[in-house]
Amino acid sequence: MLKIFGVKKILVIDDEEKLRSLLARILKLEGFELFQAGDCNSGLKVLEQNAIDVVLCDVKLPDGNGVDLTLTIKQSFPDCEVILLTAYGNIPDGVLAIKHGAFDYITKGDDNNKIIPLIHRALEKRSLQKRVGALEAQLEKKYSFEGIIGTSKSITEATGLAQKVAPTDTTVLLTGETGTGKEVFANALHQHSTRKNKNFVAINCSAFSHDLLESEMFGHMAGAFTGALKDKKGLFEEAAEGTIFLDEIGELPFDLQAKLLRVLESGEFIKVGSSKITKVNVRIIAATNRDLKKEIQGGRFREDLYYRLSTFIIHLPALRERTKDIEALALHFLKAFSHKTNKKIYTITKEALHILKVHTWPGNIRELKNVLERSVILENTDVLTPQSLPHELCTNALAPALDNGTTLSAFSMASAEKIHIQKVLNYTGGNKAETARLLNIGIATLYRKIDEYNLSS
Repeated sequence: MLKIFGVKKILVIDDEEKLRSLLARILKLEGFELFQAGDCNSGLKVLEQNAIDVVLCDVKLPDGNGVDLTLTIKQSFPDCEVILLTAYGNIPDGVLAIKHGAFDYITKGDDNNKIIPLIHRALEKRSLQKRVGALEAQLEKKYSFEGIIGTSKSITEATGLAQKVAPTDTTVLLTGETGTGKEVFANALHQHSTRKNKNFVAINCSAFSHDLLESEMFGHMAGAFTGALKDKKGLFEEAAEGTIFLDEIGELPFDLQAKLLRVLESGEFIKVGSSKITKVNVRIIAATNRDLKKEIQGGRFREDLYYRLSTFIIHLPALRERTKDIEALALHFLKAFSHKTNKKIYTITKEALHILKVHTWPGNIRELKNVLERSVILENTDVLTPQSLPHELCTNALAPALDNGTTLSAFSMASAEKIHIQKVLNYTGGNKAETARLLNIGIATLYRKIDEYNLSS
């Protein structure tokens, strides 16, 4: 059961003042804030002036009908739940009330004991709808262009192109190295298209064997192959009226490229084991980390398919080409993983940030994300330091400029000593005597180094 927080507001609309007052007293004892109205117009005024959670409404009112009023309330105040009360219940009115959006339709008198539990269920539904709405808003932001982080010229140009093509049905080809955010862009293209309320289906063309990939994409008939016990829809059918994202399109087997070309040209395909043509209306977004023109020259990719897919190409830059964005991306991931691990690490030291900026990031944003997740887990302070970064990043990096303008290698004697002493302290669990022994230095020297480097002991 969901927990309902805060005092909830209930509006009782009934022309019988005695019944209205009785309900009000009962509901106040339950901790609700009560509002009353004797007719439709008065009830609507109360709704306009107060954030009402649940309405208890009589079916027969002096200036209208509660069933019709339900429709008006749901149109103007969709989050408000309506429970209709009637002296003489009848099935047609009950059916129409539910169609108009009423939460329930009950008879007065016999069902008075149901009202309190019913209100609580209505409040649970309202609370759940709010949570779903909040999650949908988060997902919409996550998969929108707002979720693309960066202000460098290369990424803003790519985002600008995507925003222009998103509202159309044009096929889009996303190019760029692995981990540059091609699926994020594909989701954003779908989210900002006219198809956003339909399915977005993604498939990695390199993740399946030939036969399984064909079945996944186009579906199969029962008996088409061993284990095909019943008809199966392919992902193209699942994405009907929506968007299908074909990741790693350069890995698509040559003969399946012909089937994909047919879909692009005529919106038709044939399921595995069938002779019947299936038609589908779907937008195709493809992505690749390969040079498809070289693949064409090597005889591994169809030239006609390439020109169908490349109507609108968007190239996503490698992370090393947009170092200006590394800080913003790192802070974004730092915040996300701090929340996930219940830590409060929201800043990065200059030295650690510099190490992130000079790394070449062959895995691009995905690699940066993985590094930040690992580092947050390892970090014991409230700021991300070089000590929690992977060793290989530090060994090739340069530390930031010192106050006097000179530069210092992250693994110069001072930096290397600082990092090494911290690692040994971590290894010994802060045991300074054992740390001094392992480092082969005096305990007084160790204390001096701890103070000098501001180390965590």
